[in-house]
Amino acid sequence: MHKNIQKASAILAAGLAILGGQQARAQIAIKGETVYTMAGAPVKNGVVLIKDGKIEAVGANLAVPQNYKVYQAKVVTPGLVDAHTSVGLAGIYNIPADQQQLEKTAPLQPELRALDAYDPNEELIDWVRRYGVTTINTGHAPGALASGQTMVIKTSPQGFRTLMDTTSMVAFTLGSTVAENYNSPKTAAKGLAMLRSELQAAQVYGKKMANADASKRPDRNLKLEYLAGVLSGKYKALVTANKAQDIMGALRLAKEFNLKMVLDGAAEAYLLVDEIKAAGVPVIIHPTMARANEDLKNMSFETAGVLAKAGIPVAIQSGFEAYVPRARVILFEASVAVANGMSPEQALAAITSTPARIIGQEQRVGSLEKNKDADVVLFDGDPFEYTSHVCAVIIDGQVVSNECM
Repeated sequence: MHKNIQKASAILAAGLAILGGQQARAQIAIKGETVYTMAGAPVKNGVVLIKDGKIEAVGANLAVPQNYKVYQAKVVTPGLVDAHTSVGLAGIYNIPADQQQLEKTAPLQPELRALDAYDPNEELIDWVRRYGVTTINTGHAPGALASGQTMVIKTSPQGFRTLMDTTSMVAFTLGSTVAENYNSPKTAAKGLAMLRSELQAAQVYGKKMANADASKRPDRNLKLEYLAGVLSGKYKALVTANKAQDIMGALRLAKEFNLKMVLDGAAEAYLLVDEIKAAGVPVIIHPTMARANEDLKNMSFETAGVLAKAGIPVAIQSGFEAYVPRARVILFEASVAVANGMSPEQALAAITSTPARIIGQEQRVGSLEKNKDADVVLFDGDPFEYTSHVCAVIIDGQVVSNECM
């Protein structure tokens, strides 16, 4: 009998393996009354064909091959991309055990890896996934001069197997939250002076490490190594700055050290539209409905629309919240931006194609095009209407959510 049980278990395991393989190779056809590809005009009566985890074809009234499972929706969009969050480091319960997003022992720690603190089983990941978020740039939160790194990963239940970039950016902060968390710096001038000093030290370190004579290279210094990576353009500098003077400080820093900078938060960006555009810096704007206090006290619901109309690349983030559930839903934040001056097309771009470019993943996600990752969201109505729901979410060709949220 024991042998029979073992044999049955083996057969069951083999069957599950076959089913898992079939799921991975699922062939899917999605029919949408309107398909927003984000690579051209919306497609009426569109069809998205998915094979082996990739988009096989997109077009109007395409013939559906046999053996393709068909899903239907009012509206179809690419998977949503959250350009800045702490999901996976910040947990849903807001207790010390699930809060790994900010180390408060020192104000400058660019060497801290998001990868080492990310929990792929965190419930908050499942929560945002059900609202259409399929790709996140997540990592250490604002609040330190250099809080650590960010990483790019899919929100798939496959966890680390969908990791796209272990170190996408290094996160910096200019503003009052730094003074609240550390004994030094306490002022904006001191904060920028500390950053300049460390960046100058990283310049020297980088030159010494490039010496052809290995015996003359210094001992490895992780802090300076990652700052040198920022200086060389290997990593982007994600700088959270909300007040106008802090935004200007960030832009000066970018110019001085020739940084590939992404401006984050930017609550008072509407006061500096010309300066931001001239600097060629993209903006990951704060959540539209963020609370207007402290450095965000002069925020505006209209900022995203103002930046987009000026031709500045703008993405809308879920951000970092100090209360449960720790992250906002970018779909809702974009909806409010539409109600306050942003066009629906601009808002959809701000949570799909634009953030994909900002985080360097535009070749894989952010639009529905042949050979891109099959990350798709199905809606039962206009995505920006509060009565509409996300009814299915597909990541890498697998249905990971199939209920109306």
